[in-house]
Amino acid sequence: MHTLHLRFRVRHRLLLIALVGVAASGPLALAQNNGAAGVAIDPQGVLRTRFVQDDGLSAEHRKAAIDALPGDLQKKVALRKVALSRLEAAVARHAADGTLPDEVAKLAGLTRIQYVFVYPADGDTPGEIVIAGPAEPWVSDATGRVVGAETGSPILLLEDLATALRTFAPGQPQDRLVGCSIDPTKEGLAKMQEFLRTTGKVNPQGGADRIVAGMREALGPQTITVQGVPAGSHFAQVLVEADYRMKLIGIGLEKPPVKMPVWVELATAGAVAANALQRWYFVPDYECVRVSEDDLAIELVGRGVKLCGADEVVKPDGSRLTAARSDQASRTFTEAFTEKYAEIAARNPVYAQLRNMIDLVVTAAYLQEHDAYGKAGWGAEKLRDEACCEVERLTPPSRAETAIHAVWRGNRLLTPIGGGVVIQPRKAVQAPNLLSDEDGRVQAARTAAKDLPADVWYWD
Repeated sequence: MHTLHLRFRVRHRLLLIALVGVAASGPLALAQNNGAAGVAIDPQGVLRTRFVQDDGLSAEHRKAAIDALPGDLQKKVALRKVALSRLEAAVARHAADGTLPDEVAKLAGLTRIQYVFVYPADGDTPGEIVIAGPAEPWVSDATGRVVGAETGSPILLLEDLATALRTFAPGQPQDRLVGCSIDPTKEGLAKMQEFLRTTGKVNPQGGADRIVAGMREALGPQTITVQGVPAGSHFAQVLVEADYRMKLIGIGLEKPPVKMPVWVELATAGAVAANALQRWYFVPDYECVRVSEDDLAIELVGRGVKLCGADEVVKPDGSRLTAARSDQASRTFTEAFTEKYAEIAARNPVYAQLRNMIDLVVTAAYLQEHDAYGKAGWGAEKLRDEACCEVERLTPPSRAETAIHAVWRGNRLLTPIGGGVVIQPRKAVQAPNLLSDEDGRVQAARTAAKDLPADVWYWD
């Protein structure tokens, strides 16, 4: 997330311009909580928000969706287990005819990964890797997002699991950065700085419109980059959407789903440095893995996600340096977002999806770090094969057009125009961040799930 603060005179008054990169096809209205929201990416790779009216799924819609599922998937359960090699075999069986069952694509309704169990091969007994967590029947919401029919929690998807396993595949453990960023270009920042240097005084009764239009044209489109996962994957789209919509909340273009302070309400001309570029980005809460004594089981705990900030200054040529002064409004916003993350995720599915994406790559990093693949005698070959399990099916997002939200604050005008997600999964499975299984609960859960039923890939 980037917010650029600029100052110049509005006749005899100070005008604060706060620039934030967002994408829009036109003016954005404040999105209310009774609407469902998502993003759309056009064939040119331009990211745009999509707000639709959502009065809640009807009882008839939910019932029809539930009734269409196999009987054992029609009820919410506290802990469903999925055997990954057997899941892969089910995927392979249906790859040839292209008729992947919905329960396979939706991982039998898992809404989170709570546990990962590794069962090493033993003589003639094949090994297995099992993921386990809460599950429920599913339905598509107004934006097409697949969510639990009872709680509205997003359902884990096969394609996202496959993406994570490809990112941390069998072999030598390696540090890989997974994330995204939406950034103004150096050339755009330089052009905007030049535009503002050549701009005269501004009339508060309408002159600000000319400044806003000029800044939008000078800055140009923002660049979207994705790291560590295919840009055309659903996994990448979740990262970008979560980052993008967090910006909209911060600058006042999307109403937060819970009561909390946001940057645009707190920012003042005197509290921020001139020409400051404020960055907001999501990172994992790396103390999220509780591991058994034998390293054969983990439990994923905690809220999983933090929102952080960093301050920079934009020079006349568009380059960026660390700012000498921090922004209290930004710090308050990021701390509130982090503190209320669980509540926000419960009401806005994209943030629960972001937490799930982090859980998936942390899980894959654990499997790689502890050679769980080798111990179980399973290499996820089919899930890592794009011909068998497609993940690069979406248009990669490449740019975001600039939009502006202007707010008068007394005799000052705040004009935010509207980041990032940075995940280093192996940090979560390194010794300093691991939590011990002091009461043996994780080991006990693994033992309880040890007797895998024959000829099934999921069970309760």
